[in-house]
Amino acid sequence: MILDQLYTKCLAEATYYITSGKEAAIVDPLRETEPYLERLKNDGATLKYIFLTHFHADFVSGHVDLALKTGARIVLGPNATAAYEFHQAKDGEIFTLGDLKIKALHTPGHTMESTCYLLFTEKGEQHAIFTGDTLFIGDVGRPDLAVKSDLTTADLAGYLYESLRNKIMPLDDHIIVYPAHGAGSACGKNMSSETYDTLGSQKKLNYALDSKLSKTEFVNMTTEGLAEPPQYFPLNVAMNKAVNSTIDSILGSGTTALSPLEFQNLASQEDVLILDVRTPNDYAKGSVKNAWFIGLDGTFAPWVGALIEDIHQKIILIAPEGREAEAVTRMARVGYDNTLGYLSGGMAAWEQAGFPVEKTGNISAQEFVDGIQLGEIKNPLDVRKTPEYDTKHIEDIALLPLDDIHKKLSSLQPQSTYHVHCAGGYRSMIFSSIAKSKGYLNMVNVEGGFGAIKKTNLKSLNLVSTSTIDL
Repeated sequence: MILDQLYTKCLAEATYYITSGKEAAIVDPLRETEPYLERLKNDGATLKYIFLTHFHADFVSGHVDLALKTGARIVLGPNATAAYEFHQAKDGEIFTLGDLKIKALHTPGHTMESTCYLLFTEKGEQHAIFTGDTLFIGDVGRPDLAVKSDLTTADLAGYLYESLRNKIMPLDDHIIVYPAHGAGSACGKNMSSETYDTLGSQKKLNYALDSKLSKTEFVNMTTEGLAEPPQYFPLNVAMNKAVNSTIDSILGSGTTALSPLEFQNLASQEDVLILDVRTPNDYAKGSVKNAWFIGLDGTFAPWVGALIEDIHQKIILIAPEGREAEAVTRMARVGYDNTLGYLSGGMAAWEQAGFPVEKTGNISAQEFVDGIQLGEIKNPLDVRKTPEYDTKHIEDIALLPLDDIHKKLSSLQPQSTYHVHCAGGYRSMIFSSIAKSKGYLNMVNVEGGFGAIKKTNLKSLNLVSTSTIDL
């Protein structure tokens, strides 16, 4: 038996690859198919099953493409409906994979079709359970994503309570819990950075598996303090129920090399968004006017999904050389399939062609601190999330989370200069770039963000907790 967890940090997502003999199964695959096909070829294995724990909201799966290319059967749990052919597993149904057996356990709560898959060894012993978003390490899936007119968040939380206690907690303590996500995913509240654990350990450490917890207490704990889900979540759910463009066709279009003139012609169209995916420093040194920055070396795909409101948005890229296909693939993972191409030769070619370059102000953390103390910086702005701000922030600094930029940007003054910081300099550059594209031209990014600010000579500047000063 081979059992590998294939973890994608950008999405905090785990796919699972299992083989026994010459048969293979994959649990919750990502959008791209080539890595799986290559692995199957190297192992000399045939893909028999593609197990989906549920219709994911935070990424688009490539299960339909993968099934067409391999002949594998897509397996979903009870209550699932989709536009493609799949096998609807019954609660307790057994699937054979080589010398292994996999048992479907219907665990409604996160969604009504949510199903976990229990893996048995060749000897028939319980070995591992693939829990999807039903059970995370240290947390459980949020119960507010599948709400309907006849199904409330509290209803779903109640289902989740019963699923955990009736289907998962009675299993052997030694089995390994393999969830679909880890820390950083918006599918839960307080996930651990660990990506797997034993069930016995989770019974001791995970609040949701406390045997003394009443159903009412569980419902209250899982429904309180839920942040609004990212706007692309329901769109990804719909895509996971549908037949979508193939990843091959998306890559074919998105990796089209555009000359500076071709790029300029597209950039001048109102319905095309320029997306610069290089580093914050590269963007600051010079980019195309109105280009948004969302760097590949951060949590790229989730921010694309959270901030680009139209999932069908036409996009052209400014990318590091050799990483164009990576950018297109990672956007497709969250359903942004309409990339038209990239600037061939990058900004060097753009400048050589005589097109204008727009720079963004960038100062060090010490310059930022000194500027506030001297009264030279009038509008410092913190764009982290509210919990980060409440934990520690500069006294009297205003908060405008990047997540809220489309709702609250109008609270700023277009002619004023704003010095913007986040935790490390990534989100603040995103914020500055979007603001500039909307006419707020005097944005200055603070390099290194709050992490660097804390290491400066603060002098009379105070760092305080709680007390949110909003705009």
